[in-house]
Amino acid sequence: MSAASEENWPDSIAVIGLGIMGSAVARHLVAAGRDVIGFDTDAPRAQAVAERHLRLAASAAAAAAAADLLLTSLPTEESLDATVTAVLGARRRPKQVLVELSTLSLSSKLSQCERLAAAGIAMLDTPISGTGAQAAAGDLVLYVSGDAEATRRCLPVFSDFSHRAICLGVFGNGTKVKFIANLLVAVHNVAAAEALSLGLRCGLDPATLCDVLAAGAGQSRMLEVRGPMMVRDIYEPPTMKLDVWQKDMRLIKAFAEESGAATPLFDTTIPLYRSAAVSHGLKDTAAVRLAIDGLAGSDSLEH
Repeated sequence: MSAASEENWPDSIAVIGLGIMGSAVARHLVAAGRDVIGFDTDAPRAQAVAERHLRLAASAAAAAAAADLLLTSLPTEESLDATVTAVLGARRRPKQVLVELSTLSLSSKLSQCERLAAAGIAMLDTPISGTGAQAAAGDLVLYVSGDAEATRRCLPVFSDFSHRAICLGVFGNGTKVKFIANLLVAVHNVAAAEALSLGLRCGLDPATLCDVLAAGAGQSRMLEVRGPMMVRDIYEPPTMKLDVWQKDMRLIKAFAEESGAATPLFDTTIPLYRSAAVSHGLKDTAAVRLAIDGLAGSDSLEH
């Protein structure tokens, strides 16, 4: 790639998957002045994002044919497989890169990386760390892994929708770190809910307690981000739906078992999230508080 062409790379970016994360990424890229085209299999959702000045493609293949850089934010391994198939069937672009932002199994990402590499397309495993609210604010961390040259070229784009992109080496390390980070999220979120529930039971004002804890040694990012939702007892709009989180929980557990690691704290959170998801699957994961309150016979954190 010549110096001039590298300076202009990418001349266009496709965001495939316009859910909570993908739509936020697309909006930040548009705001940064990038030429962005989007696609989602959910037409109404795609149209809602398009109303914010995002061009839409008629298909994933059309999006891939129109862009040097492809960012995928997808819910399942099947959707990633279908997207890669569409990309491979589209017109090739020189030095094209696909950056996979989703939380999916490592085996699925490795197999898709091999398919793309055979066609001369670099793939980066770059899971996002952050909630939907953080994505909207551009307050995301990216766990970047894969080809060093492709990573170098993508870093300026990453800065448009995240506050930090951490390069972790070989392909797949990003997903490994994401699983470990999500293990902490699972535990810290439940710990925040348990602490606030205890505060209510002993007569403290939950809003005051949340503020005080966030300022002290017991603070956590989950207490900061999801504690206010627990205090208000309002879990919509969700930044991570409980039913989607079940997928992440299964991935973490499978990864830990494959690695031969013991996860006693994480294991205690599994039935709590599962219980909360039965009746509140479309709500934010902060609604795990409802499962904890159920154990104590309480329905609300509000006085």
